[in-house]
Amino acid sequence: MSERAQGTAARLNDLLAEAGLEPLAGEVASRFAEYCSLLLRWNARVNLTAIRDEEGVLSRHFVESIACARALPQGTGTLLDFGSGGGFPGIPIALCRPEIAVTLAESQGKKAAFLQEALRVVGVSAKVHSGRAEGLGRSFDCVTLRAVDRMGRAVHSAAELVGPGGWLALMTTGGALEKLKAAAGAGLDWRSTTALPGSDRLLALAERRLSAPA
Repeated sequence: MSERAQGTAARLNDLLAEAGLEPLAGEVASRFAEYCSLLLRWNARVNLTAIRDEEGVLSRHFVESIACARALPQGTGTLLDFGSGGGFPGIPIALCRPEIAVTLAESQGKKAAFLQEALRVVGVSAKVHSGRAEGLGRSFDCVTLRAVDRMGRAVHSAAELVGPGGWLALMTTGGALEKLKAAAGAGLDWRSTTALPGSDRLLALAERRLSAPA
């Protein structure tokens, strides 16, 4: 690992400690550093995130995504990151929770190409679906959603992809939460809402009710 990458990894662990979160193991932290470097290079020509500096990526995107990854229910086997964009929170989840089979759904071709390259560089076994998530034709144990276009409509579509007994993990602001809960539709029980460090967003978890017995 280069000296610069070592510094990035160390800074990320410092930020996690400041947020009251456990630091990452050395190998995982170095992979986050590689991810950050790639993101900043691609962001110069593909609009992946409005945040353009390393400190902002680490403090805003990475810390809250790592917190989300750690808060997801145990026993989650499959996860869909709906409208993954620059890979948040899907790639951090794949790094922090390798037992989860992660699918990154992104309909914009250039962003999907970045996700493919990020998975190769960082070395995680997640999959990229280059197209609309609704076209996957399957359900997941968990669906994550964070800062996508037309959020209300997207939340409804994302909720439809949560399997019985599965979870919708919604990262949003407190002001938008109640509207998005309503947009998600019936059949969900909202279980918990926790503040995410490094941002003004919350993580709201809802469980899809099991089908009633025949």
